[in-house]
Amino acid sequence: MKKKNYIGLLKSKMHFTILYCLLPIAFSLFSCGAKVEEESPKNEDENIVTVTDAQYKNADIIISSIEDKEISSVLKLNGKIDVPPQNMVSVSAPLGGYLKSTNLLPGLHVSRGQVIARMEDLQYVQLQQDYLLAKTKLQFAEQDYKRQLELNQSQASSDKVMQQAQTEANTQRILMNSIAQQLRLVNIDPAAVNTGRITRTTNVYSPISGFVTKVNANIGKYISPSEVMFELVNPNDIHLNLKVFERDIRKLYIGQKLFAYTNTNPEKKYHCEIILINKDVTADGTTEVHCHFFNYDPSLIPGMYMNAEVQLDTKTVKALPDDAIVTFEGKQYIFEQIGDKKFEMKEVNLGNKEYAFTAIINADSLVGKKIVVQGAYALLMKLKNKEE
Repeated sequence: MKKKNYIGLLKSKMHFTILYCLLPIAFSLFSCGAKVEEESPKNEDENIVTVTDAQYKNADIIISSIEDKEISSVLKLNGKIDVPPQNMVSVSAPLGGYLKSTNLLPGLHVSRGQVIARMEDLQYVQLQQDYLLAKTKLQFAEQDYKRQLELNQSQASSDKVMQQAQTEANTQRILMNSIAQQLRLVNIDPAAVNTGRITRTTNVYSPISGFVTKVNANIGKYISPSEVMFELVNPNDIHLNLKVFERDIRKLYIGQKLFAYTNTNPEKKYHCEIILINKDVTADGTTEVHCHFFNYDPSLIPGMYMNAEVQLDTKTVKALPDDAIVTFEGKQYIFEQIGDKKFEMKEVNLGNKEYAFTAIINADSLVGKKIVVQGAYALLMKLKNKEE
């Protein structure tokens, strides 16, 4: 009997010992759970910032609400400045020759009719010689024809002889006129050519007013007739050549307005008008759209890369001022007032932008709410500094 009582007492002590050991573990687990529950509100407060009266005043915060705005959908394009073929000229020597002198440099302005080079070659001398000989032979042939015509009328000469004289005169006239045209081709006036004035040089004149873009020759070099010495461009009629994808062609039409800008100065807008839409689609699925600048700007030169934006249909959407939107880690946010000088940062999805307003795609949850439209960046800095 005593043995049974002893065993029961021993079991009771063991149960008490086990319970005593488990109590700290249970308490520890309960404590950890409590800590988790206490820390969870911190995740909810990560996007909430509260400012003092002084901070509110210094940030110059203005509160407003999301509003309806008419914003056009925008088609963004890119391309280069180009000039029409008639405003770009390649200058060569039609009959070839040696370049004797020139003062052209790329970027230099030239006027129409200005001497831009002097050429020298023995063939110029030969042409003038042939012209003078043909001219002399023509004079003799014409005199002979007149004499044979008079003799024929008096029956002193046969018709055959008179016709031969007429043919010879016509042949010499054709030859002289042909050589005269060759002289004019190298800018030598046939009327100024005489036995006492034969030149071995000729001038090359600028066919347009504009700027020199390329100089491909140097003094003393022989220029073949097919070789281009200079390239000139008249930028007064420059236009914008845009690349448009096949799917967007139907959105454009002749006379449509757009504005373009450069990468170096995107704030400066150039107003343009579509004047031509190419009907051919290239292998990469694009076509060319040519646009005319309303105002010529000398700083725009052929080959310069430009961006363009075409405003399409206009829709009424929910929008906020650009100052209300902040960017952090590649995402866009706004601040909603949720209490007295207390604000919550919320992510937004942006739509089209026009006149300092941006459309908000997920705007349903913001309707009727108080939104910070000025001072949002100051709140962003305050919020992120608090987290650190």
